[in-house]
Amino acid sequence: MTDSNGTAKASPGAMPRSSGAPKPGGSIQPPKPHATPGQAQHPHPVVVPTVTDPSAWGRVDEDGTAWVKTADGERQVGSWQAGDAAEGLAHFGRRFDDLATEVALLEARLAAGADARKTKAAAVALAESLPTAAVIGDIEGLAKRLAAIAEHSEEAAAHAKEEKDRARHEHTERKEALCAEAEKIAAESTQWKAAGDRLREILDEWKSIRGVDRKVDDALWKRYSKAREAFNRRRGAHFAELDRERAAAKTRKEELCVRAEELSGSTDWVGTAGIFRDLLAEWKAAGRAPREADEALWRRFKSAQDVFFAARNAAVTERDAEFDQNAAAKEELLKAYEHIDPANGLEAARAALRELQDKWDAIGKVPRERMQELEGKLRAIEKRVRDAVDAQWRRTDPEAMARAAQFRERVAQFEEQAAKAQAAGKARDAEKALEQAKQWREWAEAAEGAVTNR
Repeated sequence: MTDSNGTAKASPGAMPRSSGAPKPGGSIQPPKPHATPGQAQHPHPVVVPTVTDPSAWGRVDEDGTAWVKTADGERQVGSWQAGDAAEGLAHFGRRFDDLATEVALLEARLAAGADARKTKAAAVALAESLPTAAVIGDIEGLAKRLAAIAEHSEEAAAHAKEEKDRARHEHTERKEALCAEAEKIAAESTQWKAAGDRLREILDEWKSIRGVDRKVDDALWKRYSKAREAFNRRRGAHFAELDRERAAAKTRKEELCVRAEELSGSTDWVGTAGIFRDLLAEWKAAGRAPREADEALWRRFKSAQDVFFAARNAAVTERDAEFDQNAAAKEELLKAYEHIDPANGLEAARAALRELQDKWDAIGKVPRERMQELEGKLRAIEKRVRDAVDAQWRRTDPEAMARAAQFRERVAQFEEQAAKAQAAGKARDAEKALEQAKQWREWAEAAEGAVTNR
């Protein structure tokens, strides 16, 4: 060991050189500034110098005085009293190695993008200690390396500040975008689950973003929190309203179930079927009740509906069978009365038709698809008899005969007036009366002809 003046007090053992530490006599180039994010980072590698004999940079006299070479000449760095001169030279060489190692570490820190300000301060402090350092080695080389570290530290610090400012700007913009998205969700979204999940994702991303100005970050956080609270309130109000609507729907559907059960035993097939259609429309309009209740109420409603329609279907099946029998009976009836012919006696035909109609009505209804066919055959028989009756009436119409007689009386009246006017010498009046008599005579003949031709 040596004192503060470099004088050796004991004979130290050989100090092991640090593995990988730079050795005196080599040169180390200053590192390039740290690359910007998004670019490949290629810090300048730390060059490990080759091992150089300390004797190239100084000497130890036989009396133990240690000297180091500088640009200004030799400088005494200490005294070695713990062994021979060679051991002293090695000792002061190892002390130089320790300084060189510190310089290499600072270069490595700068190359790795560590705190440039602290790196510069350490380099300046180490450079200030070199003129009095009790070492033997390339002190001028170390001084140049430390100067390079200080110089590039300023560049690195400026670059780091730029990077920090850029990152702060980008992170601020990202948080502003997240705020805007959260506010849009809070104001517009009705996809409650997806929107809630997205707000949680925004929060997770928010926590991962660092380096935003404190005041700005606080203001943006308030915006995000306000948006999230607004969304939660709106979502809560929606589901509260939905719960109220579902409770109202449940009450209404329970009422519809009671009504359906009351109607399930009805035999008014047509009217009740219409009411059930209306009830089903009301059911759909009532909205959804809570899920389990809604499913149970639907089973209850449908069960009542099925009871009615099953009974109606059974009744319809029975009715259809009866209608088929009625159709067969009417076919037989038509065959039995197809002989009706007014030409063989109008009154007999009319009596037979009345008998047919009475029996027809007594049989009852037939299937809808057979109705037109069977009614058409009946109408044909009715038409034959009706046409015959109409023809007879036209031939014996007393009103038509009376009108013809009245026309003849008017003819006689005008002829009598013409005779009296002629006797009185009123030729013009006589002529006019005769013309009127002629017109009435034509009408009388037409009326008589119509009755005769029926």
